[in-house]
Amino acid sequence: MARRTPRPPRAVRLRERAFRPHPTGARALVEAPSAQPPLQCPRGSIPSSLFDLGNLQVLILTVNRLNGTIPDNIGRCAGLSNVRIGNNRLAGGIPASLGGATSLTYFEADSNELSGGFPAQFARCANLTLLNLSYNRLAGEVPEVLGELKNLQELIVSSNGLSGEFPRAILRCRNLSKLDLSYNAFRGSLPESICNGSRMQFLMLDHNEFSGGIPPGIGGCGRLLELQLGNNNLTGEIPPEMGKVKSLQIALNLSSNHLVGPLPRELGRLDKLVALDLSNNGISGEIPGDLRGMLSLIEVNLSNNRLSGTIPVFGPFQKSAASSFSGNTKLCGDPLVVDCGPIYGSTYGIDHRKISYRVALTVVGSCVLIFSVVSLVVALFMWRERQEKEAEAKMAEAGEVVVVAPQVLASNMFIESLQQAIDFQSCVKATFKDANAVSNGAFSTTYKAVMPSGLVVFVKKLKSVDRAVIHHQTKMIRELECLAHIKHPNLVRAIGYVIYEDVALLLHHHMPNGTLLQLLHNIDNPDGGNQKPDWPRLLSIVIDVAEGLAYLHHDATIHLDISSGNVFLDSHYNALLGEVEISKLLDPSKGTASISAVAGSFGYIPPEYAYTMQVTVPGNVYSFGVVLLEILTSKLPVDEEFGEGVDLVKWVHCAPARGETPEQIMDPRLSTVSFAWRRQMLAVLKVAMLCTERAPAKRPKMKKVVEMLQEAKNS
Repeated sequence: MARRTPRPPRAVRLRERAFRPHPTGARALVEAPSAQPPLQCPRGSIPSSLFDLGNLQVLILTVNRLNGTIPDNIGRCAGLSNVRIGNNRLAGGIPASLGGATSLTYFEADSNELSGGFPAQFARCANLTLLNLSYNRLAGEVPEVLGELKNLQELIVSSNGLSGEFPRAILRCRNLSKLDLSYNAFRGSLPESICNGSRMQFLMLDHNEFSGGIPPGIGGCGRLLELQLGNNNLTGEIPPEMGKVKSLQIALNLSSNHLVGPLPRELGRLDKLVALDLSNNGISGEIPGDLRGMLSLIEVNLSNNRLSGTIPVFGPFQKSAASSFSGNTKLCGDPLVVDCGPIYGSTYGIDHRKISYRVALTVVGSCVLIFSVVSLVVALFMWRERQEKEAEAKMAEAGEVVVVAPQVLASNMFIESLQQAIDFQSCVKATFKDANAVSNGAFSTTYKAVMPSGLVVFVKKLKSVDRAVIHHQTKMIRELECLAHIKHPNLVRAIGYVIYEDVALLLHHHMPNGTLLQLLHNIDNPDGGNQKPDWPRLLSIVIDVAEGLAYLHHDATIHLDISSGNVFLDSHYNALLGEVEISKLLDPSKGTASISAVAGSFGYIPPEYAYTMQVTVPGNVYSFGVVLLEILTSKLPVDEEFGEGVDLVKWVHCAPARGETPEQIMDPRLSTVSFAWRRQMLAVLKVAMLCTERAPAKRPKMKKVVEMLQEAKNS
């Protein structure tokens, strides 16, 4: 039986509503009165008096500290259409009276402590399009009457204690596009017509107790973008019909089941699929070469199966960590360290004995030449070492600290014109002094290093958590050489590298104006580039960053640490996004379903990472939105002035609850300079609010963000 993974921790979610006018009338955005200081969001219970008149139409109280229960008289409001009370501390059951709110179209009460059975009264809400009850303590079965909700588009009940058979009645909802039953205790077999001609795009059934085979009818899910069936008790073979779901794009996760048999070659038809996880099963046979047809594949995990033979030569396979193929005792080839040898190797019909003597003669001649060259190099090295020791002795006599750099194991410069100007030992020594540190990110620390030639470069030292890449030097160097050819003007690219002991250093061009973090918050820049920024310069900077990030996303690269400290400024204040190579070198995912650690800097991490543990493109957009808010408000993402448990995003989104207007949260030193600046800042604020929407699906693509920022600049 597959081991059940504990349900993910309750996430800290952020508000998704943009600014609104002060509440007036029945359609107002209702905000509970706050008994806390002005910078705190509302807490206490939901007052039942809100529903006494029966005229309320919209209730949005997400991400507060509300406790108590949902008032029983909520059903008095027959015109109530939108209820969002997620991310609070509400307890008790969902009132049966809610069925009286017959106009209800949107009900969201996720991330609370609601308990009891699944309320069948929702079936009376014929207009309901979204029902989100995830991350609660609901128990029992999903009532069959929900199948009468012909307009239902999204049913999200993950991370509860629900049980019973697969709720087949829900498949009668022909408009259903998302069904999330993950992290519950559902059992039994999956229905043959699992999509039933619906508009299903997201089917999340992972971490349950479903058994039996994967129904061949899965091939009828013609619009499916993501399929999560991992961590169940599914048996049998992967049906070849899976290859018919050519719409699959985000992920196909069948991990941690009891699947057997060969890998169907039909999977190679999934040319849009980005992530494939078939780990922890009993799949056998060779990996079919047809999988090379998966042209969009980035993440793959076939570990802990019974696969055999040679791993096909296919970019996504060789770029994966060895752990993605480990646990298959009869599997060999790159990226595994197991050499396939002559059994699986290619043969060319040549008698190797006939060429052995040629090889021997060539080797002997080469050895003579190499010996001569090595002798010369050794002599030069000994002379240089003697010179360095004499210099260190003089420094010691003068009372200066002598820093002895460790031996460099590997190094290279990608720019030929700089090879003579770079001293790799100086790069190493620069990282030994904290005074040389320029920025400190989640994955690396950047230092300023001065070469004996006078050239100044930035040296990025990978932190210990990332040093696993060093054990795959060939792969790392290959990736770096590819990245060296990136020509986008808004991306920092490595110009060289140094490897010593278990440490990797990446070399970059010097950025004399430091980082955006230093510019915004008056943090000392040793190069003196700490001028007070004006709004046009800041707007130009964010557009630069947005264009660089949009380029990465177009190249199917997800950035791992977007923050103001990772935005570097050149001599003309052009912005370049750093840590790009980290996103290529590191593979934080140990499968497509989760990653072992959340990526990013504190304050910039999107809320969904806390429970999905998955780095995503929408997550990048959220982090960029935090940078926008940081620029607009001149405040750090996390600051004590916001109050306990409140960060910059929540502080901004809670402004209406405090009775503040958008103008009041923007930096007056910028917004009051001119009407044109204020108009542009308000336009950028709208973009920031969209980027920091709580629901990842509602965040815009970076290409669209660039367009909106350009429109703001031209407004």
